[in-house]
Amino acid sequence: MPYQLQLKQTNGEMMHPDICLYNQAQAEEEQLICQLLAEQIDAALPEAENKIWHAHPVWFLDGNPVVGYSKLKGGIRLLFWSGQSFDEAELKLEGSFKAAEKRYNHSSQINTADLQRWLAKARDIQWDYKNLVRRKGQLERLK
Repeated sequence: MPYQLQLKQTNGEMMHPDICLYNQAQAEEEQLICQLLAEQIDAALPEAENKIWHAHPVWFLDGNPVVGYSKLKGGIRLLFWSGQSFDEAELKLEGSFKAAEKRYNHSSQINTADLQRWLAKARDIQWDYKNLVRRKGQLERLK
């Protein structure tokens, strides 16, 4: 029986309904991964806005994307937009900007202590993706 996701977040706010639908659309184990990630992100970044952005759940601080996850062929990818600046060996480079990722195939692979450390860094270390187009592809460090 698939895991039934809860709308209520750990910080007392309501999770965006589209994120709940996204999570529920995944296979059973992927639902568990998505729910655990969402709960951990919400707990660490209670002030963040969350929504579906480019078809995936993403959390924003002051309009700047900082963390999100997506379903890929090889499992669930957790993406930190400024993750290359975190100096974390477990996070792998992603793309040509400052993003880094971690992939999960099973919820037991999620180390919540590592995840909470990365989420703290996501708040403290940010590159300005919000104004990337306006700056013609040039990233500037915010924090």
